[in-house]
Amino acid sequence: MTAQTDRRPRLLILDDDPLVGCTMQFIAEDLGLETCFVSTAMAFFAQLEAWQPTHIALDLIMPDMDGVQVMKRLAGDRCRARIIITSGVGSRVLDAAGRSAAEHGLDIAGVLSKPFSTGDLRQLLAGAPLAPPHAAPATSPARPNAAPPHPELGVADLRRGLDADELLVVYQPKIDCTDARLTGFEALVRWLHPDYGPIAPDRFVPLAEASGLIAALTERVLELALQWFAPICADRTGLAGGRQLSLSVNLSAKAFNDLDFVDRLAQCCLQLQLAPERLILELTETSAMDDPVASLGLITRLRMKGFHLSIDDFGTGFSSMLQLVRLPFSELKVDKSFVMTALQSEESRTVVKSIVDLGRSLGLRTVAEGVETAEVFDFLRKIGCDQAQGYHIARPMTGDATLRWMREHAATR
Repeated sequence: MTAQTDRRPRLLILDDDPLVGCTMQFIAEDLGLETCFVSTAMAFFAQLEAWQPTHIALDLIMPDMDGVQVMKRLAGDRCRARIIITSGVGSRVLDAAGRSAAEHGLDIAGVLSKPFSTGDLRQLLAGAPLAPPHAAPATSPARPNAAPPHPELGVADLRRGLDADELLVVYQPKIDCTDARLTGFEALVRWLHPDYGPIAPDRFVPLAEASGLIAALTERVLELALQWFAPICADRTGLAGGRQLSLSVNLSAKAFNDLDFVDRLAQCCLQLQLAPERLILELTETSAMDDPVASLGLITRLRMKGFHLSIDDFGTGFSSMLQLVRLPFSELKVDKSFVMTALQSEESRTVVKSIVDLGRSLGLRTVAEGVETAEVFDFLRKIGCDQAQGYHIARPMTGDATLRWMREHAATR
């Protein structure tokens, strides 16, 4: 279909309730939109083809084709209209439908639980920027200093990067939710490619795992991170202030197959005069389930040596509770998908509070990641979360920048 951009925005409404449809028409027309109301899926798709709306409002519960089926077909047709989902099925089902549609590439303006207020509909219609229907998304102009697109990087590229010391470790501070004092850092790896700039770990860690390079990658990250962290723990920088700071490092499931990993890590800490209790190894629950027998043995040995263990992304998988029973974790990390939506979603707030309460009852420290606003941090403080990290506190920084941040943060306490 050819998009038309020289006309008024258009709202196509699919609802089997004429009263709802007429109400939505009245509100939209008052805002200057052209409107069309249909009550069947057949009429909807015929009008969609002929009329090319910029906005669509559809009810999930329809007698001939439900809203999920409609949105699946819209996604297949690469529809670019802004979509408002309405229904009386309840907020959780509505939210799930909205997430599903967005994951299929549809542009979701929002969801409205029936009965909805006229103000809520006005806000969605008036506040949403218009997109041409059935057209590919516009591309942003290239920035002069932007890195070129990444090519398909292979094993040889990664091996060369490891040999050339192109890995960079950055650090994101964690603070106490009670008094905002610094408690530690999470070490995060970046690949500084000479041609393509910083490459995020989700681009190269799976490659390292599949190619057998993950052991070399993990040990290089640990080496760099511990060398940076050891002087801070010894207070040779004068920045720890006597506090028992910690360092978190992500551990790949592939490490479970290396029987000597625990001993090498312990030896490294001994050489750096770094107490193992200062190091927290983070594992996702899914990685710990890849080989339950091997993971149990390695994790038990790590805890026996004094290292702490954190279950990362807690609550995003089906095995979380099982893992808490099976494995000797000392920390729960609340997944950022719940934390970042805590202010907008009652369900997310309930999940976060439940995880914090569970951690407290089991004697585990709780850490919330993805804290991006003061309001979310205040919510975490009120529900008793122990620690927090996220852009509201600090972005991941190089080692030198982190030391500067520590000085500035200490000056505000």
